[in-house]
Amino acid sequence: MAQAKSSNRDTGRKIIASNRKARHDYSIVDVYEAGVMLTGTEVKSLRLGRASLLDGFATIDDGEIFLRNVHIPEYEQGSWTNHEPRRVRKLLLHKEEIGRLIGKTRESGLTLVPLSLYFSQGKVKVELALARGKRSYDKRQDLAKRDADREVARAMGRRSKGME
Repeated sequence: MAQAKSSNRDTGRKIIASNRKARHDYSIVDVYEAGVMLTGTEVKSLRLGRASLLDGFATIDDGEIFLRNVHIPEYEQGSWTNHEPRRVRKLLLHKEEIGRLIGKTRESGLTLVPLSLYFSQGKVKVELALARGKRSYDKRQDLAKRDADREVARAMGRRSKGME
């Protein structure tokens, strides 16, 4: 009876970094998952959970998508082979997805924003959002709605406890 080999790679989704500010500054239209082309020291630095997506965005150049302004700090045990922290990284997507993204960003003025960076089955992936920038009054409306929902939940909780 043969035994199946067990893989020592992560089978779940381990989040490295997330961009919470993106959901505040943009209204998300669609979300895509893309692989990221990295060097060895970048992967080692990410395994330590060190990355920042704060100013990150993606651009389309010559039919390819590149991730820009994402900060992955240098690996401390790296030697002269260490990487540049804010270098441009190529994203891996299917041709049909790239074509769809090119069309949507050109026609309706949408932006590509990274939402999170994570390991999925041992590979580094980025959750890329097709987003539209919010105006300041949209942000105020979202905050007011969130506050109102919170107040309603509090009132319902007090009422169910018989405090009102």
